[in-house]
Amino acid sequence: MLDTHDSLAVVPAMQAFTFGDPVPVMDRREILEYLECVSNGRWYEPPISWEGLARSRHACVHHASALTIKRNLLVKDFIPHRLLSRADFSRWVFDFLVFGNAYLERRKNRLGGVLGLQPALAKYVRRGIDLGSYWWVSGYDQGTPLGEVFHLLEHDINQEVYGLPEYLAALQSAWLNESATLFRRKYYLNGSHAGFILYMTDPASSEEDVNALRKALRDSKGPGNFRNLFMHAPNGKKDGLQLIPISEVAAKDEFLGIKNVTRDDVLAAHRVPPQLLGVIPSNTGGFGDVTKAAEVFHAHEILPLQAKLQEVNEWVGEEVVRFNDDRL
Repeated sequence: MLDTHDSLAVVPAMQAFTFGDPVPVMDRREILEYLECVSNGRWYEPPISWEGLARSRHACVHHASALTIKRNLLVKDFIPHRLLSRADFSRWVFDFLVFGNAYLERRKNRLGGVLGLQPALAKYVRRGIDLGSYWWVSGYDQGTPLGEVFHLLEHDINQEVYGLPEYLAALQSAWLNESATLFRRKYYLNGSHAGFILYMTDPASSEEDVNALRKALRDSKGPGNFRNLFMHAPNGKKDGLQLIPISEVAAKDEFLGIKNVTRDDVLAAHRVPPQLLGVIPSNTGGFGDVTKAAEVFHAHEILPLQAKLQEVNEWVGEEVVRFNDDRL
């Protein structure tokens, strides 16, 4: 028999522990773990993951749409040049909007004449350790040096090697928007939202009544479904027949609230009026005059972007980037 000391020894002691931090959709350094621009001896690695930014473009419909409308408006007003076609300009601008970096490589003929300006995909371009050279990187340590390159960047306050897009603050909201959508998709694919338990305890119902009800429910499936069902139970009790849903469609996940709040965060980061993206207002007053919103957006966002893109003209030595706008 155990003595008092032994009996106390076998009693489990209380344990206390804490749960880990919430794990983001893109974990750790995959995108937002801000580090220095590490050098491998030939070029600098970007401070965040370009691959993560590229995949995040499709995380939220409002994020993707805001980037696209800016690109489309800039391309619409662009005047093609013999050195830069409209298609190449579109690729160059979109790289700048997504990555905060855009590159144009000067292509020359054998006599040294300029053939054109070719955009290099910002996702695969790295800046050399002398900051004047650029590499086309196809792997971790596999790269090909590029020729003369113009680097347009959205300046960062922490380093001067690479630019960073201005929408970084809204990425958490874009990922939360995506997570809410994916959760709801899995919720519907799981199928638990569709179905119920028909709980019958009324002793007044006979076996024939139960079979008739079963047949009526079975016949309501297929073509002509969503039909009403009538049941008459004389002398039945109040709770003798109960319909218990397995899971409510309106789950307690605040789906609409999450979608609306994250949408507003993303649009605030891009500074795009919601009516330009086809967002349906939830109030009767709407979002206001779309024409006035477009004019303000053009004056405060598109024109500054056009001025930013025209920095390449000084590098080329002629007006390669021009727009059909008298106000610029």
